Amino acid sequence: MAGTINKVILIGHLGDEIKMYRFDEGNAVGRFPLATNETYTNRQTGERVTNTDWHNIVVRNKLAEICEKYLSKGDKVYLEGRIKNRQYEFEGQKRYTTEIHVQEMTFLSTKKELNSSNDNMQASTPTPSINNQNVPTQEDDLPF
Repeated sequence: MAGTINKVILIGHLGDEIKMYRFDEGNAVGRFPLATNETYTNRQTGERVTNTDWHNIVVRNKLAEICEKYLSKGDKVYLEGRIKNRQYEFEGQKRYTTEIHVQEMTFLSTKKELNSSNDNMQASTPTPSINNQNVPTQEDDLPF
């Protein structure tokens, strides 16, 4: 392989509101934490365990403005980007941080959508659920 790859794909929930920073040239940077969860069952106790990892997300310019307008804490997003490690000095001490610089993002669900769909569902008749009992089955009707 001739080159290297630095690519991250995450699906998670915003842990806080987006903090925007604007510059004189019209550029903007947005930052927010993203939570991803891993759930498993402890074999010894049978208890369900959930581990949460937090990621520092950075979006720039137009994408940052779109995120600021449509996203809020708790919303679920899919994002692709690159890992960037950075060092800075705070109160005389060197500090290091790892960030995900986003290149592409898809909004999976927003709280506004969930709240409005819950309101609509309560006002309208409930939608039927689909399970294996409702689906007709045909034996030996394979396409190959």
